[in-house]
Amino acid sequence: MARYSPAFKNRAVNRLFPPEASSPEVVAREVGIGVNTLLRWQENALSAPARSFALTSTARFDAVIATAGMDESSKNAWCREHGVYPGELAQWCAHAAAALADTEPVRANTQQTRQDKKRIKELERDLTRKNAALAETAALLVLAKKLSVIFQEGADA
Repeated sequence: MARYSPAFKNRAVNRLFPPEASSPEVVAREVGIGVNTLLRWQENALSAPARSFALTSTARFDAVIATAGMDESSKNAWCREHGVYPGELAQWCAHAAAALADTEPVRANTQQTRQDKKRIKELERDLTRKNAALAETAALLVLAKKLSVIFQEGADA
C-alpha cells in the first residue's frame, strides 16, 4: 500500500474545491490514484475541524480576479457559493496588491547594455568563423571521399 505525504493529499483534494472544482475522476487520473481514495481524502478534509484545507495560491489569485469587479452583495454571494469567507477574500486581495506593488521595473544601465552588445558581437563573429571552418572541413571530407572512390576504381582496372 502506497503512502502519500499530507502535502500531496492536500494538493489533490484542493483541486476538487472551487475555484478549480475538477471532477474526482479527472483529478484521480492526473494524480495517479484511485477515485475512491481521493473521495476518502476529500471526506477526511471536510470532516477536519475549521477548514483545515486551504486553496492554492493560484486559486486564491483566480478568486481575487473573479471578484474584482463585483459589488459587495455579489462578492458575498460568490463567497457563499465557493465556501470562502469575505475576510479571507479581502486578505487575498491585499496580498495580491502588495505583491504587485513590490515589483519595480528593472532597467539595465547603459554600460551593461554596451558590454552585452559587445559580447554578442564577439560571439556572433566567433560563430561565423566556426561555421566557415565547419563548412570547409565538410567540403574537404567530401572531396577526400570522392578521390578515394576515384582511385579505387582506377586501381581495379
